[in-house]
Amino acid sequence: MNRWVLLEHKILNSNLFDIHYDFLVEDKLDCFTWKFYEIPLINRGFVEIRKQPNHRLVWLSRVEYQLSNSRGLVKRIDNGTFSYIFHNQDSQELKIILNGKLLKGLLTIDGNFCQLTKNN
Repeated sequence: MNRWVLLEHKILNSNLFDIHYDFLVEDKLDCFTWKFYEIPLINRGFVEIRKQPNHRLVWLSRVEYQLSNSRGLVKRIDNGTFSYIFHNQDSQELKIILNGKLLKGLLTIDGNFCQLTKNN
């Protein structure tokens, strides 16, 4: 169905304070997943990201969820559908058109960086 979601992940406990974003893109059996250190804004340059292990499809429909074992709180920031332009799993290159409220346009992922640009 080509769904995606952007989740804010807050880890707040006595030993650790971390806020990052998990970006998930639906693939047949699970979701390709990246950790964003900041939200990419349209035409604002590249943002550092890190590829993560694939996540389960259930994350596409969760709005807010408290993780077990003090791993934090996850809250949906944006979501929508996408269209593939290009995808090479071996080189971690991905180009998709996002149709969300916050993330809308052409998202290019190349290794450890991504960029959101206006879709012409």
